[in-house]
Amino acid sequence: MTEPTDPTTLTDVPERPRLSRRFRLQYEEAQLRHVLLYPEGMVQLNDTAAEILKRCNGEQTLDAIVTELETAFRVQGIGPQVRSLLEEGVRRGWIE
Repeated sequence: MTEPTDPTTLTDVPERPRLSRRFRLQYEEAQLRHVLLYPEGMVQLNDTAAEILKRCNGEQTLDAIVTELETAFRVQGIGPQVRSLLEEGVRRGWIE
């Protein structure tokens, strides 16, 4: 039996999200962007995803991450987008 692949299915984001130990976030000069490195390859990240994942250290709550990003970039109401990225990160194994 296969698991449902419905993109609207909610994924639980940990209370204090952190990057999986299998991945390393770093800036790649050759790519001119942040990437997630893992044994099988690399995931290129856009600037927004990199800023979110930089804060996933297992110490901050999702709400604290959102507040920090809203303050740093002088925006409001980005909680749903941050949650969406972290849900995708959980599905892909980036976030524990």
